Amino acid sequence: MYRILLADDEGIVLDSLKMIIHKNFPEEFQIETARTGRDVIELAEVFRPDIAFMDIQMPGINGIDAMREIKKINTNIIFVVLTAYDRFEYAKESANLGVFEYMNKPFTADAIIEVLNRVIRKINSNRKKRSDDLKIREKMETVTPIIETGFVYSIMFEEFSEDEVENYKQLLELDCENGCMMVFAVGEDQKGSQMTNAVGAGVKIQKFYAKIREQIHECWRDAIVGSIISSRIPVFLPQDKPKMDYEERIEMIDRNRELARNLFKLTDCKFRIGIGSTVKLRDSLRSYEESINALANSVGSVAHVDDMPLSCQYDDEYPVELEGQLFESLRAADVETCKRLAADFFDWMIQAYGETEPAVRVKTIEFVLWAEHEAYLVGAMKYHFTDRSDYLLRVTSAENNSSLRDWFVGKFRDACSKIATKQENHENHVVAEAKAFIQKNFGNDISLDELSRVLNLSPYYFSKLFKEETGMTFMEYLTNLRLDRAKDLLKNSNLTMKEICSDIGYGDPNYFSRIFKKNLGMTPTEYRELN
Repeated sequence: MYRILLADDEGIVLDSLKMIIHKNFPEEFQIETARTGRDVIELAEVFRPDIAFMDIQMPGINGIDAMREIKKINTNIIFVVLTAYDRFEYAKESANLGVFEYMNKPFTADAIIEVLNRVIRKINSNRKKRSDDLKIREKMETVTPIIETGFVYSIMFEEFSEDEVENYKQLLELDCENGCMMVFAVGEDQKGSQMTNAVGAGVKIQKFYAKIREQIHECWRDAIVGSIISSRIPVFLPQDKPKMDYEERIEMIDRNRELARNLFKLTDCKFRIGIGSTVKLRDSLRSYEESINALANSVGSVAHVDDMPLSCQYDDEYPVELEGQLFESLRAADVETCKRLAADFFDWMIQAYGETEPAVRVKTIEFVLWAEHEAYLVGAMKYHFTDRSDYLLRVTSAENNSSLRDWFVGKFRDACSKIATKQENHENHVVAEAKAFIQKNFGNDISLDELSRVLNLSPYYFSKLFKEETGMTFMEYLTNLRLDRAKDLLKNSNLTMKEICSDIGYGDPNYFSRIFKKNLGMTPTEYRELN
């Protein structure tokens, strides 16, 4: 059913239009009529027509101005202009208002029918688009919490690649490089800094999760909300700036206090909110840990890490980000980047504190020991108690800053290279072990999951590692091995196709034939005949 409003000051025109519509579109239209510009505006507000046939010259407000007013309250309405005045100005104004059709009087029934058919198709198309959009929104309401949870845990636990984070950011329409983590801790009540019956409260709020998300988003529109784990909800809040100023921090605390009260009213459970510092995405785990520590060291409903004596405070000029990038490149085994950043950090020390030579030398030892500690932790270096007994003498007796710089950069290079070698040896060993297993068992029905279990690795990690090392997926490697064996048997044996299938791990001869043809461009029988 479509709603149509007919507006004309001539009764014979209105009667003609109604007759054409009733005769050719029985029971398809609900019709209302108006004879003045004012009447049509008032009726349009109540009737909410899909279509309006408009005369331009009507008593009082003319049709052009009436359409302009109606557009303000009904942007989806479709106008068809019927006029006895063939003037360019009217046609131009009609075009500016998005009029669907401009028709001159007198009109024929066929012309009205043709226009109405086109209008109906347009309305149906618009309705379908709106319906499809609503379905997408409904699906997004289901999918978005999953995407947000995936994003939060990826950045928290550093189980991501840069590409994966970019994909998440696109899906969530997120445009930021900085943010802070918040943790929402729940309990039946609060005793000091601890929540009582936290597990029970965590179970209780599960049924309120959708409403909790809504309230968090009402307070923080851009917040990315993770799922409930035990009695905590992690939340990532994007930030435009790398550091939050004092006024913003106070506002954030006040808004979260109000949010905690609203969540209590909703769930009848006590909420406390911890807030970490603003960090780069890659450092979100640190911000999350700060939010946990802020709660543990306070008794308020909201605790911000910057209000707690918990984090290291640096001089304003200290290159905290450069330090972070240096050790990140070390852990990532990026030798060239690590060397460059080590040199940059040493150059900063000399530029900023060259006259304070003992401080530079102490920092040099501190960072070298820290770098080697990172290598010890991943098994890239074996610890010997006396290995570094000459470091103090080496640093204090350095003839100049240039030689000290070379030693500093060289130690970072050595530690990073050993981490890289350790990773490469591990990856080579894993892939070699995988290849040996496949070679031994390709005649059986083996899978990626089975091989990953044998190697004690996750299928995702092993699959990624295997492709990086071999240039092909596990299944491509297995298929190539099986087909090489099949070609040998087809050329050098009298085994039947069924026997060959069994020998190479395929249970279905038809499937084997399809795989063979897909990879070699001919069937097994054709291959045997040619060889």
